[in-house]
Amino acid sequence: MKNFLKYLTVGIKGACMGAADVIPGVSGGTIAFIMGIYDEFVGSIARIDATAVKMLFSGRFRDFWKHINGGFLLSIVIGIGVSVISLAGLMQTLLTNYPIQTWAFFFGLIVASSIFILRGISDWRVRDFGFLALGLLLGVVVCTLSPTQTPDALWFIFLSGALAICAMILPGISGSFILLILGKYQYIMGVITNVVSGVDMGRNLLILGVFMVGAVVGILGFSKFLHWLLARWHRTTLIVLAGFIIGSLVKVWPWSNVEAMEQVSRCGGYLWGWALLFAVIGFCLVTGIEIAGKIISSKKQA
Repeated sequence: MKNFLKYLTVGIKGACMGAADVIPGVSGGTIAFIMGIYDEFVGSIARIDATAVKMLFSGRFRDFWKHINGGFLLSIVIGIGVSVISLAGLMQTLLTNYPIQTWAFFFGLIVASSIFILRGISDWRVRDFGFLALGLLLGVVVCTLSPTQTPDALWFIFLSGALAICAMILPGISGSFILLILGKYQYIMGVITNVVSGVDMGRNLLILGVFMVGAVVGILGFSKFLHWLLARWHRTTLIVLAGFIIGSLVKVWPWSNVEAMEQVSRCGGYLWGWALLFAVIGFCLVTGIEIAGKIISSKKQA
């Protein structure tokens, strides 16, 4: 019973991470930190190494499960999965019927995320502004040149999963933000919604399966590189990352897609008031999460 309650609590925390990862600009990693499970989460993933593989293929399943902290990881994965599945349909509906308000909400989230990354960097030097400009330029170029419709081929779905999952260990950035940049956010949300609804199950399960395999490969492979990058060039990486996030705002400008312009036509106006309101709500949400994280961090250090 004690273990059940423990893993149920971990699963609920995983669900909170999943809810954050569905929303571009809110980092599941930040939520994990606030919930007090970030170190154990990253550490458990790091244990899936050569030793773990040997245990698995030699039939030492109990040792393998203990080595990777399997109960904890499974609880997290189930929690994230339930949350993502539950919210995917909602996000699909909001993006279809209320695109300006939804994109404005995302805009506010991402602005706040970039500000908090920059606030964490002190003693600015001249070259730091150069790295910031480089990241900003990179973000604008990538988002401007990347087409609204990217390939639906399985290789691209695999790549999207691999890149999106890596955002979980980056501060201030979420997997859904990466999907947004890759032009696959609405597509993946639609696939998840279709699986839940039982629509074209064979095709959608295949797509979701390829995406999840990509995510597994990404977290096991790319995450080690990102850990090394952050350990070696932590400051520079954060500055370039902040610049990239700011530059990527051109992608989430509320009036930059077909659905938004259709909403404008229906309502007979550009809905500036609604856009501003939802942008402020998004900004305040990230601000509240970051403040909570800092309070918890200061209490741990005290």
